[in-house]
Amino acid sequence: MKTYRSLWWLFSIAFATGLLSCKTGSVNLFKAATPHEQYQKKLVNVGLDKTAMGAAWLNAAATSTQKALNINIPYKENGYFAADKIPATAYKFRATKGQKLNIKLNKTPSGAALIYIDVWYNTDQSQKLIASADTLNNPIVFDIDETGTYLIRLQPELLQNVSYELEITAGPSLAFPIKSKNTNSIKSYWGDGRDNDARKHEGVDIFGNFRTPVLAISEGTVTRVNENNLGGKVVWMRPKGKDYTLYYAHLDEQIAVEGQEVKIGDTLGLMGNTGNARTTPTHLHFGIYTFNGAVNPLPFIDPVTKTPAAITASSSKLNKTLRTLSAVKMFSSPQGKATVLATLNKGTIVQANAATGNYYKAELPDGSKGFIQSNSLVEIAEPLKKLKINLLQQKVYDKPDSLAAVKTTLKEGQTVKLLGTFGNYQLIANAGKEIGWIIIPRSMSPQNKKQ
Repeated sequence: MKTYRSLWWLFSIAFATGLLSCKTGSVNLFKAATPHEQYQKKLVNVGLDKTAMGAAWLNAAATSTQKALNINIPYKENGYFAADKIPATAYKFRATKGQKLNIKLNKTPSGAALIYIDVWYNTDQSQKLIASADTLNNPIVFDIDETGTYLIRLQPELLQNVSYELEITAGPSLAFPIKSKNTNSIKSYWGDGRDNDARKHEGVDIFGNFRTPVLAISEGTVTRVNENNLGGKVVWMRPKGKDYTLYYAHLDEQIAVEGQEVKIGDTLGLMGNTGNARTTPTHLHFGIYTFNGAVNPLPFIDPVTKTPAAITASSSKLNKTLRTLSAVKMFSSPQGKATVLATLNKGTIVQANAATGNYYKAELPDGSKGFIQSNSLVEIAEPLKKLKINLLQQKVYDKPDSLAAVKTTLKEGQTVKLLGTFGNYQLIANAGKEIGWIIIPRSMSPQNKKQ
């Protein structure tokens, strides 16, 4: 604890002095720096990037995105960032053009350290920054303009304890084309066969009463009002700031006029069955067209926003050392089809950094991360057994690595408590306290008495 406090005061003094005395450095006039980039710049300005702690923070920012875990949206977790560590966490997920992503983060306490959140559109060749949380950690809300893989990173300030609740949901980026916001009114979907499967349906059909008002679902401009053989009476409109056009077809009456500026909820026309819908019940054919052709409009208007699964894994075990009750698997994701990252033996030591559903996001002693079912982990309050040191000197390492720092040396005849294992190493405690890792030689005798 004394070492931790000393580090905290040294960091605080260096950081404050640097903020008062250092020049601001180069400024990008064309793009504002994100809060994460601003903090990183402050670390560099006061020289903390040359320290082990500062370098570790910068390294964690970079490596976490390279080792991002897979999640599906919606997603929710309760997590904990410990002040005595240099944590960062990242996730990858798929999102579809037309969705609106909503990322919320609640901290405890609310005035605790900043948690920097950045979101990128991720490809094999590059990452494009999409959004960042402000310094108040207000929700990040943005439209998905490209279908693909997205990456989110969370990283707290140095030397601060903070617990958090993260929730990511995806809903429609546009309103619904009629007042009765009901998915049951959609009876025909994108890709359904038409004309004996000679062509595919390039939209969705929304059914309703004859002359039901058809609405503008975004602020924008009516670009065309005309008739054609398939759609009958149609209205086209371009949402403000978007690269696609909305198509309303089979109208009984067109009310909007070309060039008209509209707001959400303005009536564009009345539902009917004109064009090739003359023999079908009254409905609206709704489509969306880009420069590359039609796209599935359902993600843009789907009124159903799925909520994340409830978290049943106990938050009381977060930031605590745990061990496996039996041989268990560690997965790449807590949802759907997931890759098995590792199979852990009974008694393997892990640390729970976050809880989601009935899983813990767990970290192994070598830094590997994945998801483990919460009911397969227990705290190390009770030792597995006692061990008697039979070597003249037994080194105790800070980590399960023979190149790690040696915390202490045990003498022959001393008895220690075995808390758990990792590979060829075992975590031990002396006088009731966790002290470090040892390599167990064959000459060490186990005492099976449990405490």
